[in-house]
Amino acid sequence: MSALALHDPARHEPLTGARWDSGQAQAFVEEVVADAERAFDPGSLWPRHPLDADGGDAGPPWTGMYFGAAGVCWALAALEARCGAAVTRRWRDEARSLVVRYRAHPDTGHRVPSYFLGEVGVLAIADDAREHDELFALIESNIANPTVEALWGAPGTMLPALFLWRRTGELRWRDLWLRNARWLIEQWSHHEDAGCHLWTQDLYGEIVRLTGAGHGFAGNAFALLSGLDVLSDAEQADVVSRTRQTILTTARRADGLANWSPHVGRSRAGRESVLVQWCHGAPGMVTSVAALHRDPDTDLLLAEAGELVWRAGPLTKGPSLCHGTAGNGYAFLYLFRRTGDERWLDRARGFAMHAMEQTRDARRRHGRGRYSLWTGDLGAALFVADCGTGTPIMPTLDSL
Repeated sequence: MSALALHDPARHEPLTGARWDSGQAQAFVEEVVADAERAFDPGSLWPRHPLDADGGDAGPPWTGMYFGAAGVCWALAALEARCGAAVTRRWRDEARSLVVRYRAHPDTGHRVPSYFLGEVGVLAIADDAREHDELFALIESNIANPTVEALWGAPGTMLPALFLWRRTGELRWRDLWLRNARWLIEQWSHHEDAGCHLWTQDLYGEIVRLTGAGHGFAGNAFALLSGLDVLSDAEQADVVSRTRQTILTTARRADGLANWSPHVGRSRAGRESVLVQWCHGAPGMVTSVAALHRDPDTDLLLAEAGELVWRAGPLTKGPSLCHGTAGNGYAFLYLFRRTGDERWLDRARGFAMHAMEQTRDARRRHGRGRYSLWTGDLGAALFVADCGTGTPIMPTLDSL
C-alpha cells in the first residue's frame, strides 16, 4: 500500500509554520472566552453556526454537550480553571438552568440518553446533586443501546458514572460503570474475517463495524481503558490484550506511517474510506488507546500513526475537536505524555498556532464565532491551553 493511500491530501492544508508563542496562546484563549461571553443571551443562549445548523438556525437553542450550551458552559469554566481565563459568570451554575430547557426542547427533537447529544451530557455537566438519581437512571437505561458506540450508546454515557465514582466515592457509580463495562465486553466478539475482536454497530439503519473514536472501536476501547483499574485482574488483561490485537490487526501501514479505515468490511453508505480526524482515523485511535502500557509493537504503531497525522497536516475543515486541527493535534499531546519525546509537544504546538489562525479566519468569513465545544472555537481554545502545559485533557472525555 502506498503512503498516499493512507490519507486524502485534498482534506488537508500546509502548516502555517508559526512558532509557538505562549503569550499569543493566552491572548487567543482570552479572545475566544470574551467573544463567547459577549455572544451569550440568557434567553436565546448562543446562536447556531451555519456549519452546524444543517436545517437552518431557527428554533429553540441547542442545550447539549456536543453542539450546544452545556458544552460551551463547561468549556468556559474549564478555561478559567486551566489557564486563568477571565470570565464574568459562574458558568457551571449557568449550566444547571439548561436541564429544564433541554427537557422542553431536546436538541434531537426528542429526549435521548446520549452523552454527546442528549440528556446525560446536560445532566452530567450541570452536576446538580438533586438530579443524580435521574442521571443514574438514564445511564442505566442506555447500557444495551444497540449502537454500541460513544455518540449515542453506553461507551459515552458510562463515562459520567466513572467521573462521579472518582469524585464522590459512592459505590453505586462504580457498580454502574462496571455493569456498562461488562455488557460492553460481552458484545466484543472475535470476527474470523478480521482476525481480531470487534464491536458491531446498529447505526442510522445500517449494520457496520466501525473503528473510530466517535462511532466505533476506539471510542469503546477508550471507555474501558479509562476505568481499567475498576475491572478485575482477568478483565484488565483481556481488555488490554484485545485492544492491542485489534489496533495491530486493523492498521493500514506503509512507509513508516499508519492509519485505520473508518470501518472493517462493509462501510456506511456514501462515506469516504480514508480519513485522518479524531472521530475517524489515526488521531482518535492514538488519543483513545494511548493509556495502554508501553510495549515495542504498540509504541511503534502509535508513533507511525502520529507521523501520519503530522505528514497529512492540518485539516481544511477548520480547527474543531471532532473533525479538525485541534482534535488531530491532541494526538501529539498524548504521544508526548506517553513517550516524553519533545518533538510531539513541538508538533502539537505547531498545530495549535495553526488552529488559532483557522479560528480567526473562520470568524472573519462568517462574521461570528462558532459557539460549540466539539465543533467550534471553545474546543480549539482548550487545545491551545493544553499545549501551554503539555498535558492532554481531552474535553469531557478525560474529565468533567
